[in-house]
Amino acid sequence: MTDAMTTSNVVGFSLGPNLTAEEARAIYARGKEAVVFALLELAAQLRRSHGQCASVSSPATPSGMVPIYQKPNTPKRRKKPGQKAGHAGSRRPPPEEIHEHKEHRAPCCPHCQGRLIRCGQTRTRYTEDIPENIETVVTEHVIHRDWCPRCKKSVEPRVPDALPGSQIGNHVVALSGWLHYGLGQDAGPHCGGVQLPLALQADARRLGAAVVSAASGALPWYEQIYHEALDAAVLNADETGWRVGGKGHWLWCFTAPRLTCYLIDRRRGRPVVARFFRKAFRGTLVTDFWGPYNAVVCGARQVCLAHLLRDLEHVERYKSPSPQWPAFAKRLRRLLRDGIRLSRWKDRTLPEYASRRDRLHARLDGLMAAPWEDHQARRLLKRFRRHRNDLFTFLDNAAVPFDNNAAERAIRPAVIIRKNSYGNRSQRGADTQAVLMSIYRTLKTTRSRSPQDNHQRLGRVPEDRKTPQLAAVSTSIR
Repeated sequence: MTDAMTTSNVVGFSLGPNLTAEEARAIYARGKEAVVFALLELAAQLRRSHGQCASVSSPATPSGMVPIYQKPNTPKRRKKPGQKAGHAGSRRPPPEEIHEHKEHRAPCCPHCQGRLIRCGQTRTRYTEDIPENIETVVTEHVIHRDWCPRCKKSVEPRVPDALPGSQIGNHVVALSGWLHYGLGQDAGPHCGGVQLPLALQADARRLGAAVVSAASGALPWYEQIYHEALDAAVLNADETGWRVGGKGHWLWCFTAPRLTCYLIDRRRGRPVVARFFRKAFRGTLVTDFWGPYNAVVCGARQVCLAHLLRDLEHVERYKSPSPQWPAFAKRLRRLLRDGIRLSRWKDRTLPEYASRRDRLHARLDGLMAAPWEDHQARRLLKRFRRHRNDLFTFLDNAAVPFDNNAAERAIRPAVIIRKNSYGNRSQRGADTQAVLMSIYRTLKTTRSRSPQDNHQRLGRVPEDRKTPQLAAVSTSIR
């Protein structure tokens, strides 16, 4: 089939269910190439009608984009669950403290209801549960005021069980904040299906104000996460849509292996990137091909190859590329997959590894130097010329991934929260969302201390107003 051959000059009319016998004979009269082209076009239309991609599906296609009826049945388990023979077993350790003991003995046989002969055999089972009825604990705090002759004023101690000016204790504030900003549940009296005590149902607004106050006090923790992100060796970045007061905003996510920092802003351009990267970033920044990331001054850059593979599928499914496109897409797919396969080498000090890496760069240069006339191919080549040194950074640093899946996984909890809450009502709520969600996400994935414990520590800030630090975890490149 020649390169100049298209749908119109091969068949001369539209292929589809309205094709007549005369038009089919006309296609046959044009020769073998016209018949093959018509059959391939009909097969592509049939695949599109069934929701399939016109091209062969690549491993980069997310599982959620594949219809359930096209997924293969779950294969049977290939190996027996548990550790291998000869290895020590892995199980949950028994509890260190037992609060209650209960004994259970069957009065009769549960199968035939016959009489049982009592034996001395027993087995032990542990269960952990919460009390059936959770009651509110009301505490009256008697605060003594004393006179300071040096300051010439009355002073009083700080109540450690609640935030200043709040009538709601730290335990309820921690639970409400975690359910709403950590899990995306409703922040009303029935938080996440948990029935709050009757004494607190009338104070839903006060509860929300207490959580906002806790977020204001947690700003030093947010700043700590932010500075650790700027010192990270590898930092992934992504953004998604958000709503604040019914208007379109953007939620930015910056994540490293041991932290996650969120930022909500009405813009999606370079000002937000400049706001986050206030200084030169010395690590490796992993992003998609969004233009504002190009303004970041960083030590190295890696663009997401999974986005590039999905872009190839998008062109083949929704665009109308020329006959030159299949050859371009085939060469590009082979180049990217060979690079991903090469990154799996364990020993990167071998001369053969360096030789194969250099050949990949040479193949990329040859692909960009070829005279491609296809519009979509030229669009991608323009992108390659801009990111020529950013496509295979993962081959030089084993800690750098070839995709941006880390940022997409970190932004997914925020997307779930967005589906439940539809965003925020005000900018103050958006700032609270970014601060608490960053802290909860970081604590959940990387830190040993629980979010509730850290929130309760916030209520015990000493008199010098110094906020206690989060569990220190170094992600620095130094």
